Amino acid sequence: MKSKLIFRILTATMAGVMMVTAAGCASGNQDKGTTEESIVRMAVSSEPDNLNPMKSSATDTSAMMMNVYEGLLSFDKNGSFIPALAESYEITDDGMTYEFQLKEGIQFHSGDEFNAEDVKYTYETLAGLNGESPLNETLASELVAVETPDDYSVQLKLNKVDAGFLSKCTISIQQDGYTQDSTNPNGTGPYKFKEYVQGQKLVLEKNENYKTIETRMPEIDTVEFKIMTDSNAVLMALKSGDLDIASVDARNFSSLGKDFTSVEGPQNMVQIFALNNSVEPLNKKEVRQAINYAVNKEEIIQTVMEGHGTQLESFLSPSMKNYYNDDIKGYDTNIGKAKELLAEAGYPTGFTMTLTVPSNYQTHIDTAQILKSQLEKIGVTVEIQLVEWAQWLENVYNNAQYESTVIGHSGKLDPQDFLNRFTTTYEKNYFKYSNEEYDAKIAEAASVTDETKRAEIYKECQQKLADDAASVFIQDPSINYAVRNTITGMQIYPVTFFDMGSLRMAE
Repeated sequence: MKSKLIFRILTATMAGVMMVTAAGCASGNQDKGTTEESIVRMAVSSEPDNLNPMKSSATDTSAMMMNVYEGLLSFDKNGSFIPALAESYEITDDGMTYEFQLKEGIQFHSGDEFNAEDVKYTYETLAGLNGESPLNETLASELVAVETPDDYSVQLKLNKVDAGFLSKCTISIQQDGYTQDSTNPNGTGPYKFKEYVQGQKLVLEKNENYKTIETRMPEIDTVEFKIMTDSNAVLMALKSGDLDIASVDARNFSSLGKDFTSVEGPQNMVQIFALNNSVEPLNKKEVRQAINYAVNKEEIIQTVMEGHGTQLESFLSPSMKNYYNDDIKGYDTNIGKAKELLAEAGYPTGFTMTLTVPSNYQTHIDTAQILKSQLEKIGVTVEIQLVEWAQWLENVYNNAQYESTVIGHSGKLDPQDFLNRFTTTYEKNYFKYSNEEYDAKIAEAASVTDETKRAEIYKECQQKLADDAASVFIQDPSINYAVRNTITGMQIYPVTFFDMGSLRMAE
């Protein structure tokens, strides 16, 4: 007996939506009779780390490339799974096999037909089942076989129950035998790769043959993601007409005038003041607790975000709903307590530490400046080190060569994908946090299919991270997009995704 879940896609009602082309939509003065192609320009703050989804770990890169590549499943703005390359799926009663029926008639941008061999190639490559080193450690630990009974059927076989495995079914599917994904990406998505100019832009063009997800049928002919790290330059480009969409704070949005609409919402993101638990003196729990007591999160939210953020005590956002522990015993600002803890740890006069921040994220830079001021009150001298994004990824994220950092971890569809980052054996546990009890609880939660029990375990894990002061969990900062009034359909998802397929030109 199998539990079966079949998706049915409802055809989107297109009444009232006109196809309108634009003579460079940036001006906002489209002539509805023009035959010129439409273009949308959006600012992004970081350079793509790799255009190949298998080799990329950067959030903005993924957010752009999800327009080019698709998974077996996708998600809607509420975080619910929706069909993408899969028509339907079944899960065996033991939870160990996921069987997918694939959609037929889908083409890669190369013109080749998508089929089960492409799914097999993707998952075997990621899990190391092809004889090579795995590219995804989580998949490598649980995926033991990929079988293709026919051209449009795939079976993913696990060695253990993973209650959050569906989130891994949103992984980008790549074409079997295609070897140029890093330089000439080739997916099935609503937009095709056109050009990448390092340090300047990533350009995509409409996929005229797209048919996977009805609500993401592309209308805009060309999309330009412009790489811009200077927030003032972004504002100037919006005002001059060189940009159509950008993330701006509330203060700056008010300066844009009536040509823009604000699209705002929670990101399901955790902005974290990450502490390297393996370096002195941060390897002492009392020191990490002292830092937590010294940080005034509300001051950061009000000063940096003008109040547009939700204070956190956990490595989960309230957007995770039932999984989020809103009763955590955390750290209210208490300078006296912080000084006591430092003295107990052997640092009565404080110490000096380096705070490494990627130079392309103004929000994190501003946060770092406030943290520097706050920690001075307990005798901790903070030296801020700004580094290029690529250097941050290499030194901090990949190799944990740092003392502290401020960064945002983007939303995930399953709490396991967030909280697993703090397990001892997780490849990118750059916090270097290690706790056997925590590891055991995370492993237990992954195998529990009862959602109530699973949620309770995750809440215990969140409290454990707080007790150990694994890092400082600051806020879920709201995202605010300035969108030119000539464009509609901008969506905010629980996973960072710049969904260009849903954009439309206003009538």
